[in-house]
Amino acid sequence: MSPVPEETTAIDYVMEAASGAHFSGLRVDGLLNTASSSPRASPTPTPTHFSTTTPFDSTAPKQPFVIGVSGGTASGKTTVCDMIIQQLHDHRVVLVNQDSFYRGLTPEEMKRVHEYNFDHPDAFDTEQLLECVEKLKSGLSVQVPIYDFKTHQRCSDSFRQVNASDVIILEGILVFHDARVRNLMSMKIFVDTDADVRLARRIRRDTVERGRDINSVLEQYAKFVKPAFDDFVLPSKKYADVIIPRGGDNHVAIDLIVQHIRTKLGQHDLCKIYPNVYVIQSTFQIRGMHTLIRDKDISKHDFVFYSDRLIRLVVEHGLGHLPFTEKQIVTPTGSVYTGVDFCKKLCGVSIIRSGESMENALRACCKGIKIGKILIHRDGDNGKQLIYEKLPKDISERHVLLLDPVLATGNSANQAIELLIQKGVPESHIIFLNLISAPEGIHCVCKRFPSLKIVTSEIDQTLNEEFRVIPGLGEFGDRRMGTGREVVISLDGVRDKNMMQLKKINTAIFPVRYNDKYYTDAIASGDFTRLAYYSDICVGSIACRLEKKEGGTVRVYIMTLGVLAPYRGLGTGKKLLNHVLDLCTKQNVSEIYLHVHTINEDAINFYKKFGFEVTDKIQNYYTNITPPDCFVLTKYITQTKKQTA
Repeated sequence: MSPVPEETTAIDYVMEAASGAHFSGLRVDGLLNTASSSPRASPTPTPTHFSTTTPFDSTAPKQPFVIGVSGGTASGKTTVCDMIIQQLHDHRVVLVNQDSFYRGLTPEEMKRVHEYNFDHPDAFDTEQLLECVEKLKSGLSVQVPIYDFKTHQRCSDSFRQVNASDVIILEGILVFHDARVRNLMSMKIFVDTDADVRLARRIRRDTVERGRDINSVLEQYAKFVKPAFDDFVLPSKKYADVIIPRGGDNHVAIDLIVQHIRTKLGQHDLCKIYPNVYVIQSTFQIRGMHTLIRDKDISKHDFVFYSDRLIRLVVEHGLGHLPFTEKQIVTPTGSVYTGVDFCKKLCGVSIIRSGESMENALRACCKGIKIGKILIHRDGDNGKQLIYEKLPKDISERHVLLLDPVLATGNSANQAIELLIQKGVPESHIIFLNLISAPEGIHCVCKRFPSLKIVTSEIDQTLNEEFRVIPGLGEFGDRRMGTGREVVISLDGVRDKNMMQLKKINTAIFPVRYNDKYYTDAIASGDFTRLAYYSDICVGSIACRLEKKEGGTVRVYIMTLGVLAPYRGLGTGKKLLNHVLDLCTKQNVSEIYLHVHTINEDAINFYKKFGFEVTDKIQNYYTNITPPDCFVLTKYITQTKKQTA
């Protein structure tokens, strides 16, 4: 009998692509127990654990940048605000003035209006101000009241409509007084101007704009304004992030503030929450390459080419976060040049399988760099089970660039980072490099490891119900491993010296523990039991038992067949099964069979592709699972014609 043809069809890869591994036709997502005649021991249920991450609503509006501007009366606050607004002309900016939230005076207060302190915190409706700013931060429009300084009342029939914006500027003498208002601000600016200058400006403003006489202005200033400044405004200066002397005349300070605001506006909201998250600056080139690699119809060659370009940019950006030392050299002209020396103690660690795609870019940037590997099995234990690690012995003395192109849930990343820390690598010495990251994964990693740095090229919207990044770019490893290079899977036999490999692979893939008879039968089957290797990593196995029938003929029972999740879709399971079928032909084995759960259609269809047929149904074969029945799938070698390629 010849092996199944090598054409690539969906059904050929059902076993590797399915979410569960198959052993005697069973699925890993059902905890199964066989009858006492089976070589398997009773299973121990393994609960599924998901990391608790902060939900991220991809439909929520982008958080605006809120600036508080305070200072004494007539200090130039409005001028500073106007200059900021003018320089941020390419952004939506809204100004909310605290004066709009003066309480309207009662008839009794109007009778003694000259004795009313308009510079006291109680003169403002702070609750309404809070409600207004909170709504604007949530992306809602608000109606800001209009206050008439001549009648000392709010206009009852008119409001100022304020829409959601990129920047909200909250201006007023007492905007820093209430801690609740301060906590809504992204930046707090205090405009510091000489008292005499402020008094002159106040006289001019109140007489010209507000219709008051000069004597009432001076009386109010001495009686209320100056004491309120000393009691409430000046003490709030300590809360300011930036103090601007001379107000609007200080163009240098305003230019620096605007530059900082532009930087913050260009950041993703998560970068504001976690200062250890870095997104490389987006350009049309980067957006164009993302458009290409995310396209489901892109050719395999182009996917590799453009993803490699993006990976190189991410690696270069990540290297920029390593420590450098100053170094002087002599140029060919005999001049001294003062530069920097690269970090010497450095290594890369790729999270297999997709992380290996980033290794070439790292080697191209860092000549002779050591690269370790970590394999995390993502099924069965939700990415929290370490299968394989091969790291430099002196890794605790090195800075580590951890490589994985897609950060999704963060579970596998956390396991890999935890291993590095256990090996003695300081958390602050780890830089995690990704092509794309999901908000949930960033929350998961950064909350657990706040000193680690994450460098990515884009932060996507969210994870879907299947924990895939949206919009994402699909299974990066599957799209890449079949392109640009051939994946070589080799098979090896099971002997006493490598029996532990079979035990480890079974522990990783299957939710049951196998007894000694299973492993005795596997070794006794000789070449029929095989381990599949990618490089020196065991990624799958097939274990068989030889059974003698009446008349001395032999039949083969497939006890287990499974492949680690990162290596499904590469034809590994197909190669293992073809090996056994070829061996049956060479040794004149007439029959090969296995058991499959009756509802496991993926496994049934997979084996049918290789010529297996349903020959029997066993009632109550399993315990602790519904339905408890299984099919017997059998292939009669002598009845099967040879297939042609």
